[in-house]
Amino acid sequence: MDREIFVTIIGAEGRMGAELLANVSLMEGISVTDAVVRPGSESVGSVIGPEGVRVTDDMDTAVENADVVIDFSAPEACLAAAECAARFETPFVSGTTGLSEAQIAELKGRSSDAAVLWAANFSVGVNVLEQLVELGVKAAGEGFDIEICEAHHRRKVDAPSGTALFLGRAAARARDVDLDDVAVHGREGHTGARSDEEIGFQVIRGGSIVGEHTVYLAAEGERIELTHRATDRGIFARGALRAAQWMAGRHPGWYSMKDVLFGDSERANERNS
Repeated sequence: MDREIFVTIIGAEGRMGAELLANVSLMEGISVTDAVVRPGSESVGSVIGPEGVRVTDDMDTAVENADVVIDFSAPEACLAAAECAARFETPFVSGTTGLSEAQIAELKGRSSDAAVLWAANFSVGVNVLEQLVELGVKAAGEGFDIEICEAHHRRKVDAPSGTALFLGRAAARARDVDLDDVAVHGREGHTGARSDEEIGFQVIRGGSIVGEHTVYLAAEGERIELTHRATDRGIFARGALRAAQWMAGRHPGWYSMKDVLFGDSERANERNS
């Protein structure tokens, strides 16, 4: 689209909602029209963020008025927002985490009526890293062991991170295996020698680390280290806003950040068929 893109934010009272509101002014050609919060919130009717966005719990009106919906909420709220977006045929971008396989399948089902993009991580750098991991594992071939090390702040409650698993799936895909069949999480005691097939995960939790991920490809006599370090949470908001700009006007289908960055929409449509 050549004109300005108008987006509605679902989950505006959350941490990522605040990041989206703080970063939208840094992006050209995109504005937030409504900030949707949970029904009955005390903030309904007020304005929030540097741009003074209207706070509402009227999801239908907010979605109907938007070119794209951006959702960072909770699983049940995400699915309700996706249903609403599908009803109005409004493109839907979500970074909500904690979705079960059944909930992701339900989200995919909405892509028959509206363009839907879900990502575990909207950092442009992480999504470039995922491509490099897949290419690197394919090119390196046999003889290289794969280990993934991730570090996050002390308050993170899940391990390994969704991003570490995202990178692990890329490595497994390059080897044409199922990650669940080859993943090894941490090591302790007399573990025996490492197998050729396994993809190892190591986890660090401490302080205020925003997020660090390193994929090691280690062979006899050489080692490749592919690393991404996040120092500003705003990168995730700016990535989601970039995705929203790309999604505006898209036909129904299931999309990914790979499509946004590399124009892989043809494969996206194949995945949806």
